[in-house]
Amino acid sequence: MNELVQAITDTAAAEDFATMQVPDTYRGAVLLADEVDMFEGLASADKDPAKSIHLAEVPTPEPGPGEVLVAVMASAVNYNTVWSAIFEPIPTFAFLKRYGRSGDEGKRHDLPYHVVGSDLSGVVLRTGAGVNRWRPGDKVVAHCLSTDLGSPDGHDDSMLDPQQRIWGYETNFGGLAELSLVRANQLMPKPPHLTWEEAACSGLVNSTAYRQLVSRNGARMKQGDNVLIWGAAGGLGSYAVQLVRNGGGIPVCVVSSQERVELVRSMGTDLVIDRDAEGYRFWKDEATPDPSEWKRFGTHIRELTGGEDVDIVLEHPGRQTFGASVYVTRRGGTVVTCASTSGYQHLYDNRYLWMSLKRIIGSHFANYREAWEANRLICKGMIHPTLSKVYRLPEAGVAAAGVHRNCHSGKVGVLCLAPKTGLGVDDQELRERSATKINRFRQADDPTEMTGLE
Repeated sequence: MNELVQAITDTAAAEDFATMQVPDTYRGAVLLADEVDMFEGLASADKDPAKSIHLAEVPTPEPGPGEVLVAVMASAVNYNTVWSAIFEPIPTFAFLKRYGRSGDEGKRHDLPYHVVGSDLSGVVLRTGAGVNRWRPGDKVVAHCLSTDLGSPDGHDDSMLDPQQRIWGYETNFGGLAELSLVRANQLMPKPPHLTWEEAACSGLVNSTAYRQLVSRNGARMKQGDNVLIWGAAGGLGSYAVQLVRNGGGIPVCVVSSQERVELVRSMGTDLVIDRDAEGYRFWKDEATPDPSEWKRFGTHIRELTGGEDVDIVLEHPGRQTFGASVYVTRRGGTVVTCASTSGYQHLYDNRYLWMSLKRIIGSHFANYREAWEANRLICKGMIHPTLSKVYRLPEAGVAAAGVHRNCHSGKVGVLCLAPKTGLGVDDQELRERSATKINRFRQADDPTEMTGLE
């Protein structure tokens, strides 16, 4: 591994990577199948990813046809890592077993351990048969859609392929590791002006927000649209704010602290609601929503927008907010949902949906074209990473626990093979033009220093 890291930091030639010996084993952040009951009886909020995610040495997989082995310089924590680590809604080993029954390719993923993680930046080490676009030595990032497009259903939109899976969540060999196995059609060029850790943090959330808001498969946002963004200072929301502003929309941002109000204001948005300061409670108790709070929330939005309701709601909290989201959307507007981090069982008043001709669109990650377009915006310096903290690979569980407790703003990164932060920049000119925006979410005076655990 030391030789590999040295070759990457020294920018070795492609032929050097092609002949370099690949280690037989590597370190990864893993879950263990025999621990899936470790949190039995605990409430979701009390389950601790730091206890279930372990650093382990595991065998290196051989890339099959259409696959690529990547040396992972950095990765990031997403909420699916939290779900994996608290074994909700079901243990991910159920996904791996199902994949294992699909054939020889899937059998490799059905193991007593699960290497998690759905983001990476790194360097191509080996390619399997039939891989033509990528070569050893290429600097890449990866999106998390894994599919072989064996069904006709996926050829208009690969997210509709019945065999599509989220890499590192529904597959093994994820990105929170020193090495990772991906499909060639997951790879995209690494933005040359970003460090490894900055480049690694955008793939999942930026692509997800792009599909939800911009794509023909999502809300098809147009200029002037008012867009309500829940968790606007978080991982998904911070990219949504940028996409709305770039596309001529008007973000209406919901955050949970004064500090986060100032953070999203620094992104150039004026319409911000501090949900905690306003005391919004959309449920009277665990089983009873409070429509009066929906109405108060809607009034607040109209005060900010000059009397207009929102055209689009970017939904991901789920149970706690969904009723309010449906209520505040304008007649003929769209609620586009990609997650349910506060609970999957939603309750809303359907009269506000059907009688006002509103739409609910389900949106799950993005297809390759959408992910590529979203990454292109980052490569051009039009969308910027919102990295706030960086941990080392042995602290991946601690990093995931922080995400679970909502202790962060933006994205949380993890160094894998990269020996320190600040490495991997190839385009200094573009970086200098974008430096303030790149570092907006960093929680340290010096963004080249570790901001998480040492």
